[in-house]
Parts: sequence; structure tokens; C-alpha cells
Amino acid sequence: MKVTALIPDKLIHDVTTYAQGKNLTESITIALDDWVKLKHIMALNKELQTNPLDFDPDYSAAKARAVNRRR
Repeated sequence: MKVTALIPDKLIHDVTTYAQGKNLTESITIALDDWVKLKHIMALNKELQTNPLDFDPDYSAAKARAVNRRR
């Protein structure tokens, strides 16, 4: 998709420096992809704060290893 955007030169310089893409398009793509992944992680953390994981009372590491070894 082609996009026209007015982005400050300093921000473009920082993105190209940190993303280290082959060109500006690749650097912006890398930066946006990283940003989206970070937002997904933040949303997951927020979800886990309100609904923490519950383990089965019968859970044990030894049982998990035994199941994995049977495969």
C-alpha cells in the first residue's frame, strides 16, 4: 500500500538508525511491526492481570515431562 505521510526528519532518522532496514520502506515496516507486537504483548499482560492463569491442582512438572516423553 502506498502512503503519503508527513513525518519529522528526526523521527525518520531514528527509525532508519534503529530498524536497520535496507531502505526507508523496510525500516518503517520493521518499526511498525515491532510496535504492533509490543501492543499485543501489552494487551496480553493487561488481560492476564485481570484473568490470571489457573493451573490444574493435579499439575506437576514430573507429569508434564512424562507426557512429553511418551510422544
